[in-house]
Amino acid sequence: MDSLEFRKELTEHIIPFWNRLKDDENGGFTGFMDSALNIDKNGEKGVILHSRILWFYSNAYLLLKDESLLEYAKHAYCFLTEKCLDKEYGGVYWSMNADGTVKDDIKHTYCQAFFVYALSSYYRASGNKDALKIAYDVVELVEKHSTDDVAYLEKLSRDWTTVLANDELSENGLMADKTMNTTLHLMEAYTELYLADHNEKVLERLKFQLELTYNTIFDEDGNKLLVFFDKNMDVIGDIHSYGHDIEATWLIDRACDVIGDKELSEKYGAMNKRVVRNIADIAYHKETGSLLNERENDKINTWRIWWVQAETVVGFINAYQRGYGDKEYLYIAANVWKFIQENIVDKREGGEWHSQLDDSMKFAEFKPVVDPWKCPYHNGRMCIEAIERLEK
Repeated sequence: MDSLEFRKELTEHIIPFWNRLKDDENGGFTGFMDSALNIDKNGEKGVILHSRILWFYSNAYLLLKDESLLEYAKHAYCFLTEKCLDKEYGGVYWSMNADGTVKDDIKHTYCQAFFVYALSSYYRASGNKDALKIAYDVVELVEKHSTDDVAYLEKLSRDWTTVLANDELSENGLMADKTMNTTLHLMEAYTELYLADHNEKVLERLKFQLELTYNTIFDEDGNKLLVFFDKNMDVIGDIHSYGHDIEATWLIDRACDVIGDKELSEKYGAMNKRVVRNIADIAYHKETGSLLNERENDKINTWRIWWVQAETVVGFINAYQRGYGDKEYLYIAANVWKFIQENIVDKREGGEWHSQLDDSMKFAEFKPVVDPWKCPYHNGRMCIEAIERLEK
């Protein structure tokens, strides 16, 4: 496992793929490509997708210092702030039509989180103070409308006045009032915003999110993170998301690093050490060198999901670096990276990464290559993190 391999995947494959999807006519990036690599220029443009694209180009620029990457970031930023930002009620919509008109105007906290995450990175890359101001405006709305006495709400109406059923982040037949996923990615966003500006109010809420994770979301008996909750943060369903667990470990460690509190780092490091060990024991598939997807009740989903594999690489490199385990963890990261190279990376001309594979390593033809969720965030971030960590 060499940083040059990740640099090649980033610069010669992932970046050129997304560059080609830039939409100069309607703004933003083309929002849909099916598994046969057919582009639908009329496909919806997810706001989460575009926030992740903005984050990706901003961080790719911070690593590579290629000015063209900053131009692509600016293109995504302009689409997000000119088309996706609600000028009347604030915050960003859920999705847009291909021409930049509003398709779905709900205000989902998860979506706001990625918007803040992206703007914070763009500010760090470009120095654009408007981006920082808009990020704070959205955080203020989230803290005012998307919280209660317990945790963060999920989905609200456009004007922020009505709590709606959380169709977007609920699954497995469950309708969750609150989720681990939204809490995790708010933490990710507030970490990036705090890194950009070191605002004390942001720090206070970031610590709240960490405490919520430690005290309520972390299952001490199972050494895992609980997934879905009711309005009182009582768990619903018996689900274990392997990919979110390993992703959370390194994101929580990063939050503690950015905060710069040694005691905090030790507390959450102890939790993360247990979570990583559990994932290595129950989710890592030694025969293929890949990570299984999740467990619901007694049934294990063995699909190999693109983002789960990417987060596994980063999570186990991080775990090895922090001394959570010996070289076994580095071997797991290397094996999963090899699995990605051989099976997940799309070798076809014009392809990027397959979305998911079955046990025979055949890619799922019903899963798009680009859609409102499939983006350069997980795989691009894996490359960026691996380059930076391995070169150290």
